[in-house]
Amino acid sequence: MLSVERQAFGEDDVANLVRDLVSDATAMPLLSLLAWDGERPVGHIMFTAARLEGAPRDVSVSILAPLAVVPDAQRRGIGGRLIERGIQRLGESGVELVFVLGHPRYYPRHGFEPASRLGLAAPYPISPDKAWMVRALRSGVIGRVQGTVACADAMDRPEHWRE
Repeated sequence: MLSVERQAFGEDDVANLVRDLVSDATAMPLLSLLAWDGERPVGHIMFTAARLEGAPRDVSVSILAPLAVVPDAQRRGIGGRLIERGIQRLGESGVELVFVLGHPRYYPRHGFEPASRLGLAAPYPISPDKAWMVRALRSGVIGRVQGTVACADAMDRPEHWRE
């Protein structure tokens, strides 16, 4: 899976984050899915556990990070299928909200909407603000809870929170 991140991002930073998250107890439970083209991995998505601090009740939340597709397999719907399969599995496990810091034109196609305007703050300031998004997996959660997302320790560094 780390080779997918290295190819997709052209550097080791994201691959190192994935490596660190896999061994981080505060990221558990996590969901990691690979997309294959024959015997070659071409896509990877990871969701890690998070908390919503300041919410009036416990809310089960996850953060989608990263989503990676190798360059020669992009624009074939692999990323979207990984998102949907991951969301399905998270919903079945009881997760209520999924957050992502990502491209504001890509993730809304997959049901994400800007989170800050809903009172759901990122762990660090985000610019542009609309890049911090949320997708509800249970109806009635958005609008009833507010707070600040607390992420896994391995992700809790300002450099991981830039779009």
